[in-house]
Amino acid sequence: MSEHKITATARGDEGKGASRRLRRAGYVPAVVYGGHAEPQSIQLEHNALWHISQNEWFYSAILDLDVDGKVQKVLLRDMQRHPYKAQIMHLDFMRVSENETLRVKVPLHFLNQEKSPAGKAAGVVITHELNEIEVSCLPKDLPEFIELDLSDLQVGDIVHLSQVKLPAGVTIPELKLGKEHDVAVVVAKHARVEAEPAAEGEVSAEVPATKQQAPEKK
Repeated sequence: MSEHKITATARGDEGKGASRRLRRAGYVPAVVYGGHAEPQSIQLEHNALWHISQNEWFYSAILDLDVDGKVQKVLLRDMQRHPYKAQIMHLDFMRVSENETLRVKVPLHFLNQEKSPAGKAAGVVITHELNEIEVSCLPKDLPEFIELDLSDLQVGDIVHLSQVKLPAGVTIPELKLGKEHDVAVVVAKHARVEAEPAAEGEVSAEVPATKQQAPEKK
């Protein structure tokens, strides 16, 4: 579990009008909830937050949220963005207890794909069916990402969810639901070659060039 710190301040004003004023002033309204404590309304400086939000870890790592000097462990649970502006509109953070199991979506990092037999083969398409997986673990065991080594990937191979190597203390809850949930993560297969249209003047061998004239009735 990595340490990543973000800074915020408590806010007293709530409601849509207060949130609009905050955004005009360059802040982002947010709320912190869970952890056997009352929800707390906070605000974060937008430009600093925007810079942090460009990091992959912001969406899956345990964060040290400093609110007016008091630090609490949280996870980002929701982020609302403006539909067309480069602007974060609102955030939801969930407090984390070190003794309570989490269920979090963690990104996958694919390694050595280009070096694999499938990656070197001509006309082969390697598809990432999943780019993140949901895991269950204690906060101390939460990885920021999970690596999937594809160095041995062959043409025709399908890598399933059960084949992903997990860090100690981490499980995939979906696999406990049955074999039908052991879905494909990576697929390597030959690309389909579309049939080229017949050149002008060419006729398929299955269709005669001209129709036979029916015998004249007498």
